[in-house]
Parts: sequence; C-alpha cells; structure tokens
Amino acid sequence: MLNRLKAPEGAVKGKKRIGRGESSGRGKTSGKGNKGQRARSGRGIKRGFEGGQMPLQRRTPKRGFTNIFKTNCSVLNVGRLSEEFPPGSAVTPDSLVEKGLLKNNKRPVKILGDGEINVALTVKANMFSQRAVAKIEAAGGKAEVIEGGV
Repeated sequence: MLNRLKAPEGAVKGKKRIGRGESSGRGKTSGKGNKGQRARSGRGIKRGFEGGQMPLQRRTPKRGFTNIFKTNCSVLNVGRLSEEFPPGSAVTPDSLVEKGLLKNNKRPVKILGDGEINVALTVKANMFSQRAVAKIEAAGGKAEVIEGGV
C-alpha cells in the first residue's frame, strides 16, 4: 500500500543538471563565473578566509576570559517559595524539584532575594544572597546552608 504512494503532479522538481549546453541555463561555466579560485575544482576555501586580508575574527579585539572556577548553580527567587510552599514547611532541593521549580538537582541551588515572602519557611540550599536571607528571616523563617555540592 505505502509503496504505491506518489507525490502530486509538479510537487517534485528534477535535479538541476549543470554543464549540459547553453540553452539549459547552466551550461558552459556551470554557474561558476569566469576563472578564479572559486571556478576551480577541488576543496573550497576555508571558512573565514578573506583572500589573505586579515580576517574579521582576528581584526576584532578580544576581551575577558573564561573563569575555570565558576560554579553554575540553579537560581530561584524567594517570591516563588511563598507561592508554592505552605507556612512552616521545609524547602529542600528535592522538594523544589518535586514542585517543578527546578528541573533537577544536579547543580548547587542558590536562593536570590527578588519578590516578597510572607510565610515562615525553613529553606535549605547551597547558597543564599544577603537579601534572600534577610527576607526569609524577616518572615519568621530560617535559611540553612547545605555544605558541598548536590
């Protein structure tokens, strides 16, 4: 059954055959123009090559560096915690994953201080910003630092 399926008339275009006579529209030089490096056979010029001119990638100044000691962490604001957790509950990286606030707990968790928190929670995370600690404690909760990675 499936082997008998055919495309509608005019849906499939034929392959463009080059170098098959002038009247084909792609004869003689086959769309390559006259002479020059790009008209020749073989491997093309490498990406970024500008004919010997200093390429753009090398002309532009380089800035900064990649810090090899950077720790990528999952961040979450305190405003989201008060929306998702009832008063008096404990907030851990595992409970954040269960609620869908974090995708997984493979990375350290950092709590940031954006938003308002109006419920007393015991928040356990790897890192806290100063504003986050102040807001959690002002709401009557506790911010506990978990040592090491997750």
